[in-house]
Amino acid sequence: MQKRKNREGILIIVVVLVAAFCLAELNPAFGQRSSSRRSQRVRMEQVEVAGPDGKVKLTVLGNAERLTLTVTMGDVTVLGPSTILMNLDGYDLSTGVVLGDVERYEINETYPWHGAKSTAVNRCNGARISLQNDLSFIDYILEIRVFNDGATFRHIIPGDENASRIPDEYTAFVILEGSTVWYHDLGDHYEAAYKKSDISDVRPGQWMGPPVTFELPDGAGYGSITEANLVNYSGMALEADGRRGLVTGLGHRQPLNYPYELRYGREEAKRLGKPAAVSGTITTPWRVVMAGRDLNTLVNSTIVPNLCPGPDLKYFPDGIKTDWVKPGRAVWRYLDGGDRSFEGMKEFSRMAGQLGYEYHILEGFWSRWSDEQIKEIAEYSKQQGAGLLFWRHSNRLGTAQEREEFFSRLHSLGVAGTKIDFLDHEAKEVVDHYEALLEKSAEYKMVVNFHGANKPTGRARTWPNEIVREAVRGMESSSLRERARHETILPFARFLAGHADYTTMHFGERRQDSTWAHQIASLAIFASPLLTVAAHPKAVLDNPAVDVIKSIPAVWDETIVLPESKIGELAIFARRTGDIWFLAVMCGPQARTIRVPLSFLGGGQYKAAIVFDNKDDAAAVVTEDRTVRQGDMLTIEMINGGGFVGRFSK
Repeated sequence: MQKRKNREGILIIVVVLVAAFCLAELNPAFGQRSSSRRSQRVRMEQVEVAGPDGKVKLTVLGNAERLTLTVTMGDVTVLGPSTILMNLDGYDLSTGVVLGDVERYEINETYPWHGAKSTAVNRCNGARISLQNDLSFIDYILEIRVFNDGATFRHIIPGDENASRIPDEYTAFVILEGSTVWYHDLGDHYEAAYKKSDISDVRPGQWMGPPVTFELPDGAGYGSITEANLVNYSGMALEADGRRGLVTGLGHRQPLNYPYELRYGREEAKRLGKPAAVSGTITTPWRVVMAGRDLNTLVNSTIVPNLCPGPDLKYFPDGIKTDWVKPGRAVWRYLDGGDRSFEGMKEFSRMAGQLGYEYHILEGFWSRWSDEQIKEIAEYSKQQGAGLLFWRHSNRLGTAQEREEFFSRLHSLGVAGTKIDFLDHEAKEVVDHYEALLEKSAEYKMVVNFHGANKPTGRARTWPNEIVREAVRGMESSSLRERARHETILPFARFLAGHADYTTMHFGERRQDSTWAHQIASLAIFASPLLTVAAHPKAVLDNPAVDVIKSIPAVWDETIVLPESKIGELAIFARRTGDIWFLAVMCGPQARTIRVPLSFLGGGQYKAAIVFDNKDDAAAVVTEDRTVRQGDMLTIEMINGGGFVGRFSK
């Protein structure tokens, strides 16, 4: 009896299916939505966007069931098939996609910049791909821009301004087998030392703070992964999946870092450990994959600021050239001691004037001074040519009223800017705090130095008053032993995201295994619009190389990374300011002799002021003057952790 009932049930199902099929054949309107969706899915074709020179390409593969991309550079694969995963309120928008229109465009512009070069080139090809998730029927845009030195993408999801939604991302960047990767973990947020690994040896669950730089197999080139134009969204880090994939992890998913826990506690961290809601249209930051055949290409890339809007002329009528947004060098007593009394700080400002430095940074003790004292030291410092920057804890600037009172007061007293500390979290509300601080400081014409900070994402193009931010394990870390190795990684890793306040050049024990000449060279290689010098200004004035040190600027017109450079071993930079060239070399822990052609010089003779290692004493330098020409070859002998600086003027 039971078997007969089963047979009858099966027969009924078959009859219903046959009837439905026949009805669909007789009446095409029946089942119209599903057949339409199937036909549209078939239309999910491969979409390729190439950079202007046609070499770098980002390809969205023709797979409607899961959006997947690759990045290539000529015949070299930079990223293998990498799955995109954009999640919105629990819907995976990147699977079951229906392709709509593809709108293509070009950008070709230049703008003044404070980086490896004084003019940024923003030249790319772009595409806006209209997509629909066939389960939620959510329409969105996958926007792509490809440059000659990298490929980028972001999501734009339209929405009602009065409604909030929760985005999340798990896009995986798949690095080729045999690639070498340099990365740091998030235990100290961005103030961490770098590790070097074969990508296949990186264990699942390993977190990395961008930029994550990698060298392709067989010396085929380099890549670096980071993000750009982070605003109204959570910041990105990367989590290894153990299969050569680095998976996007937004702020709420990232492990709690020690600096944040120390200052704010675990309960506050738990609160930020929930995904953040976004109102209205959701525009993610750009996901950036830099690509180049050599390190010179990566160092000279301006992809990150290119992806950000230009400055608001209401605040910056001359853009980055607005008179109060002035780059420069700074003295700072914190790391090398000195009298921090009122008169002692006036003496620091006087020595800043002797060095020709443009700023003087003061820690929190300024808050014990009266307004009359602040006015006095601000005016005195101005007479020496140095603007003052006052330190402030970010939790004292959390409300609009606190920001208004702080910036209006300092502006009225003649203070040039501020150093704001302890923002070590990628949560959206912390990102929003950066924006609020930058807008209010711009209103009062004050520059900002962020410490205890997240990586930069190019927003200094929008807010040029962000003159520098830390987000690096710098000279403040007295426990960093392998400083020579660390400092020869940074130019090709952390500095690819933008400026960094390393608090550069120290002649005492903090320099660890690096020499004096190495430390002087770092001043020319770790360029930032605000270049804070860690050494006591008297130690600089008394150094035999003081003439060369004083002439090293904070910003440059042109940079060439010489091909002998090698991450973690050797950094060789030729940099130009006006018609003066500098050659700066930092050696890793292993001594070496190199030969450097002076082909970057122009024609004619140059006066060369040279600083190099004292072979018998790492805490000393040898200086020399000579005459050189473009066709000359310099032989440079460096001891362990050594360095070299040459200044060449007509």
